[in-house]
Amino acid sequence: MSTSHLSRGSAGYRRATLALFCAGFATFAMLYCVQPLLPLLAAHFRVSPASSSLVLSLTTMSLALCLLVSGALAESWGRKPVMAAALGLAALLGIVCALVEEWSSLLLLRALLGLALSGLPALAMAYVGEEFEPDALPAAMGLYIGGTALGGLLGRLLAGMLSDLGGWTWALGGIAVLGLLALLIFLWLLPPSRHFTAQPLSLRGLSRNFLLHLDNPQLRVLFVLAFLLMGGFVALFNYVGFRLAGEPFNLSATTIGLLFSVYLLGIFSAGWGGRLVPRLGARPVLYGAIALMLLGVALCATPWLGLAVTGLALFTLGFFAAHAVASGQIGTHAKSAKAQASALYLCSYYLGSSFVGYVGGYVWEHAGWLPLLGVLTSLFVVAAALVRRL
Repeated sequence: MSTSHLSRGSAGYRRATLALFCAGFATFAMLYCVQPLLPLLAAHFRVSPASSSLVLSLTTMSLALCLLVSGALAESWGRKPVMAAALGLAALLGIVCALVEEWSSLLLLRALLGLALSGLPALAMAYVGEEFEPDALPAAMGLYIGGTALGGLLGRLLAGMLSDLGGWTWALGGIAVLGLLALLIFLWLLPPSRHFTAQPLSLRGLSRNFLLHLDNPQLRVLFVLAFLLMGGFVALFNYVGFRLAGEPFNLSATTIGLLFSVYLLGIFSAGWGGRLVPRLGARPVLYGAIALMLLGVALCATPWLGLAVTGLALFTLGFFAAHAVASGQIGTHAKSAKAQASALYLCSYYLGSSFVGYVGGYVWEHAGWLPLLGVLTSLFVVAAALVRRL
């Protein structure tokens, strides 16, 4: 292996992993900061819980669909410039979101924000696959996923706190400013790509790469796993706020936001899951992670706050471990056009977030909390069955 690849313990490794950690942090903070605000947005704009979830679902759907384009363009344009432009544009759109007063305008801007963010996740995964030594790759991917977990945590936590101080506008604006700070750190720290080879922009070549990845049975399993696991994860966290704001809990927006501190466990479990793969293999680690998610769902069915919070914690531990392992396997099984393979994985991931996140709202409104948890349980059982094919 060429010494130009980043190895664990080197200065370049530390700079690159910190830069990617910040990028993952900012992406998920801006993406999911609206989640604890859904009850406030539903009341302010006078929309239903399922309709309020569109402020997140439309963002993740536009991100998912545009990932296929941005992943393809990055094969010609490079990694760092596209990621930096995506992060900067998303932060500016986040600031504008805080200034609108019409529901339709907010939905449009959030969809555009998803489009902007599409230039970052697949490229970050591709950068890790190309620039790090194979032995360092699982740990580096785990750190990037850990950054997304911290972003998801602080985005939700700070949004809840800021909304109690100045309403949802302060919440959205404050998170966008954090995105600008993360951009500056990212530009300063990330080493330029050394192993990226630009490909001519060809529709035929891009289509061939997509078909090649879709023809790979291992990658197909990983794509479906991303849809099921992320869809169930987002659906649970979308509506647990409504559940905790009502009887028998009656929690405030700040308290609900504080409960998202369970995301700190995701930072641990993402790195832990990645480090276990060389010792145990991907399949056993995925089985264990999905089992934790199922146990977490079972505890969330109870009417006791302590058990429900424990359930959220176990659920988060399992999800981030599963996501770190599955996303790390993309670089292993995709032999070429890694950014496009990562884009397909993340497209499935965010389509699951959009579709299951919205359908979960329909189940919550018309059937209640326990039927929603039953639907999520069925998704995770199917996911566990699919892991056998890896």
